[in-house]
Amino acid sequence: MLTAEQNDELTNFEPGTPMGELLRRYWYPVCFTRELEEFPVKHTRLLGEDFAVYKTASGRYGIMQEACPHRRASMSYGVVEPDGLRCPYHGWLFGIDGECLEMPAEREDTNFKDRVRARVGVVQEMGGLVWAYIGPLPAPELPRFDVFVMDGVRDIGWMDLPCNLIQVMENAVDPHHVEWLHGRYFDFIGRSQGFEAPASFQKEHQKVGFDAFEWGIIKRRVLAGATEEDDDWKVGHPLVFPYNMRVGGANIEQMQIRVPIDRYTTRFMLYTTHAPKGVAFPDQPQIPDYQVPIFDENGRHRVDYVEGQDVMAWVTQGKVTDRTQEHLGRSDIGVSMLRKMYKSEMAKVARGEDPLGVIREKHDRIDLPCEKNKFHAGPSFALDFIEMASMRFSPQKDALKKLHIEAWESTEKQF
Repeated sequence: MLTAEQNDELTNFEPGTPMGELLRRYWYPVCFTRELEEFPVKHTRLLGEDFAVYKTASGRYGIMQEACPHRRASMSYGVVEPDGLRCPYHGWLFGIDGECLEMPAEREDTNFKDRVRARVGVVQEMGGLVWAYIGPLPAPELPRFDVFVMDGVRDIGWMDLPCNLIQVMENAVDPHHVEWLHGRYFDFIGRSQGFEAPASFQKEHQKVGFDAFEWGIIKRRVLAGATEEDDDWKVGHPLVFPYNMRVGGANIEQMQIRVPIDRYTTRFMLYTTHAPKGVAFPDQPQIPDYQVPIFDENGRHRVDYVEGQDVMAWVTQGKVTDRTQEHLGRSDIGVSMLRKMYKSEMAKVARGEDPLGVIREKHDRIDLPCEKNKFHAGPSFALDFIEMASMRFSPQKDALKKLHIEAWESTEKQF
């Protein structure tokens, strides 16, 4: 268990706190690309701070503090200009770099304009998402992880969770929950509601392991009937520090993104690229996104799909888990490892160093290790996952199932 002070340090993301300073060293998705195509400015919230994110007519992206430095009106209602964003209240114009470019109604023979700056971040577009960095400059490179840039058919599910980021991330290094929450509990729900839960989640864990690597922690497991030569152990899949988890199987490649909106809210995004071999991918001029339901009509958690079960477990711990009351066991070794990693990386930032996973070199693509034959279930895993996970709510569900079936039929062996 943690002390109240340790728990507060781990879960408080405000500016100036150790965790807040650590998390501000990374890039985060702050909106969908299509949102700024539909309307060029919108409000966004990240790490407890409010911003206006926008796109100019020339295609440049910007993000600035939501409160105008003049009289604090919201810049998310601002006017997008070729050079930046103009306040709707009095017309002050701020450039992408934060400088005040125009001050209507003010004298021009003073340096007043030069003494006013807006707090801004750095913004890029990648893979249908608009990404922002709001930490100290110079900004690191935006990591081009494989899922975001590989060929395939994409979609993005999302939901906003009323809980802290860390209890979501601790789940990513807790393999034993799979056979219980997604195995036995899923089977119980299926029998109660009249459907058959996927058998691949119901296999007993014989062994688990965790290895630190350059992007975070690789999680490994040996399931009943498997060996250390199977993908689940030999390859595993990584928690990508500090807020992602890379998962996959049967040519479904997914990044689970957990965006810390503030201390009590986490946006959970399921960025999925379907990349089966042996088929031609259709054009995707726009990546579809869809909201995944959290609650049913009675206000109870939806637990009839995989991520819904995870969400129930995360959210029912409370907005911030009281870790002074927990009792960690031997099976929680991954959770302890992650907490120590957050602590050590906070210390790096305090020393003025770049933390784990911050990249300064330009690059085309970063390939992450990730099992292909997940739970040694072969191609059946893809069809089970489409039917029983969040992508069952995707508008592309039927087309995606067809894509995977065609790929399997056209390729003799993929695993």
